[in-house]
Amino acid sequence: MEDIQLLEAVERYIRGEMKPDERVYFEQLRKTNPEVDQLVVEHTLFIHQMNEVGELRKFKSTLNEVHTDLAEKGEINSDKLQGKSKILYLWKRYKRVATIAATIAGITTITISLLVWSVTPKVPQDEFVKLSRDLATQKTDLANQKKITSKLSQDVNLVRNKVDESLGRPKGPIINYKKGGTGFLIDVKGYLVTNAHVVEGAHNIAVERASGKDFNAEFVFKDVQKDIAILKIKDPDYKSTGTIPYSISKSSADLAVPIFTLGFPIDNIVYGEGYLSSLKGFQNDTSSFQIEISANSGNSGSPILNKNGEVIGVLNGRQTNVQGFTFAIHSKYIFSAIEELKKKDTAFARIKLPTVSSIKNTGREQQVAKIQDFVFIVKVD
Repeated sequence: MEDIQLLEAVERYIRGEMKPDERVYFEQLRKTNPEVDQLVVEHTLFIHQMNEVGELRKFKSTLNEVHTDLAEKGEINSDKLQGKSKILYLWKRYKRVATIAATIAGITTITISLLVWSVTPKVPQDEFVKLSRDLATQKTDLANQKKITSKLSQDVNLVRNKVDESLGRPKGPIINYKKGGTGFLIDVKGYLVTNAHVVEGAHNIAVERASGKDFNAEFVFKDVQKDIAILKIKDPDYKSTGTIPYSISKSSADLAVPIFTLGFPIDNIVYGEGYLSSLKGFQNDTSSFQIEISANSGNSGSPILNKNGEVIGVLNGRQTNVQGFTFAIHSKYIFSAIEELKKKDTAFARIKLPTVSSIKNTGREQQVAKIQDFVFIVKVD
């Protein structure tokens, strides 16, 4: 960017004339380019100093006009006022005005300081937030609904225990799950992918289909650095619903490719769509990429799919200080996780990831209808 164009961009930025997308890009440029940031700060000071000089000149001109007017009316004799006496007279005459002017100057100084502070990028403070849900403190709209739901949950657990007892199964504990996210099947034998941060510190894990059926699960692999976890459903009631309709991609996606996701920011499955906005993730992380899509707490672990029904990533977080900056782990790391898992235990050698999408040439509504039975709420205690 040439100097003149850069200066014009800085002035438009200071005056608030940039479009939202352009402003986001320029703010990112300031964070990565100290020279541009310094130019914004210096130009902001320059503009306000010029404004202050203009106001001061205007004030002096007003004083001269008032003095001339009073002299013409004979209220003062400016000819007799010379040297220090004239200065003292003017000070006494316009002391109140001068006090006001001094106050204005002080306010102006403070205002400039605040303006410089406002245009200076803040030091990032936990800008990246992981999108697991806090199930323990999440509020419902009505307090009585919460009580009814809690009572119903206890009744369901008691009935389940009675059924388990009649079938000779051990009684299951009544578990109050504290946090959660989303996961999706990668093998019909009950293997799912979610984020490592979703199951961090887990004692008990359950996964729940959109239909409302709960299954006990455990994590069998976790890569904290890549934020990938593999879960295995360990429940006698679990039965596969058929072939997984989507595939897992090993390839990197292209910039601007349309994407969509299914996840559980609430207890019902939620659809979202957008596009891939950067080939790198938060702070230029090459293991992830940036997407323009709506995401909330509970979306961690949601599959990111392209129009062909191929999973290209796993949503794991967003940037708190910039709207629309959401991030996903590259799907190729799912393959890496499975390979590591197989090396550690040959019992997992039969895991086979889906590599062919059966929904490639179908409409979005049909794709979502087939995918949603393979996406689960992950609940952790």
